[in-house]
Amino acid sequence: MPPTMTDVRTATPWPRAREVARDLPRVLEPVPSSPGAAVERVLAQPVTARSDLPGFDTSSMDGWAVSGDGPWPVVGEVLAGSAPPAVAPGSAVVIATGAAVPESCDEIVRREAGQVQNGVLYAERVGSGHDIRPRGEECRAGDVLVAAGAVVTPAVAGLVAAAGVDEVLVVAQPRVHLLLLGDELLDAGIPTAGRVRDSLGPQLPGWVARLGGRVTGVTRVPDTVAALVAALEDSRDCDVVMTTGGTAAGPVDCLHRALAEVGAGLVVDSVAVRPGHPMMLADWDGLPVLGLPGNPQSAVVALMSLGEPLLSRMRGLGGSLLIPITLTAALAAPQTEHRLVLGRVDDGRFTAVSHLGSAMLRGLAAAQGFAVLPPGGAEAGALVDWLPLP
Repeated sequence: MPPTMTDVRTATPWPRAREVARDLPRVLEPVPSSPGAAVERVLAQPVTARSDLPGFDTSSMDGWAVSGDGPWPVVGEVLAGSAPPAVAPGSAVVIATGAAVPESCDEIVRREAGQVQNGVLYAERVGSGHDIRPRGEECRAGDVLVAAGAVVTPAVAGLVAAAGVDEVLVVAQPRVHLLLLGDELLDAGIPTAGRVRDSLGPQLPGWVARLGGRVTGVTRVPDTVAALVAALEDSRDCDVVMTTGGTAAGPVDCLHRALAEVGAGLVVDSVAVRPGHPMMLADWDGLPVLGLPGNPQSAVVALMSLGEPLLSRMRGLGGSLLIPITLTAALAAPQTEHRLVLGRVDDGRFTAVSHLGSAMLRGLAAAQGFAVLPPGGAEAGALVDWLPLP
């Protein structure tokens, strides 16, 4: 039977709501990926080197590879990408950075350290092995390069590719379907009386991408229960359904009724936080449905409050983004609710930005993240949590 919906809702404390969001979903299944396409994804298994790195003795400078004592007749050259020639003792070859060092050569003479006269190189020896990167200096085949659970950075992608790895196993990227509610929304042009430009449709795919997900579908939904039920049923081929608007108890707020009709159970039905308190999270037979309020700043508060831990869990990440910061000025909060305040942090000290209304975007555009105020607020100099925007 569908869960019973009620207009009397008890707001979940903000920290608890984040825990519920993190505990709700499963970690997505692993999928194979090339190293480059895996950037920002989470490794599902360790990555081991398939080859030594470097795979052969390599010149670290332009110059000459020399064998034995000089002066050395220059008998050839070896460039990056070519097989090294045989070099007789007492001879030298021109060599490029990254080229394989001939087997008999034991030192690189830098270009600025030698002179060639009549085909003979004159230079002082520095010592055996000078400016040669020995085979396996960075790793040996079979070495673990990156542990499971690590996020693939561009540098990690380069490292594993250099060590001969063509494919890594990463946690699948969460697929998000957006349902944008609101008969008042305009897609283009100048807002007119009673109509407003949609600001969530343009920004939510970017926020989702920064949180490690991918918007795979966007549907605009009229403000009726029947339309929303149909849109929900049509959007099930994803990992998260995310809605905007319709989360409160106004005359056209129909998300509660639509969720009840499809049999989804609410796990969070409003959160004790300002702005954004009418956010919602439902479990629809294992498919999370995240309801964001319609006001732009409130929607982003909800996305960071519930969406961030939800998507992080799906991606195989643990822990929290929260870190301590110091307030430069006293900030108020309701006595029974947390408050998230947009601002910037410099050297660990937080300063709020202007334009903090729940429907405003200028403060959001200027901010780096949110100071998380406890119920009742905090004084200047107090330590509070910092929730950075992605």
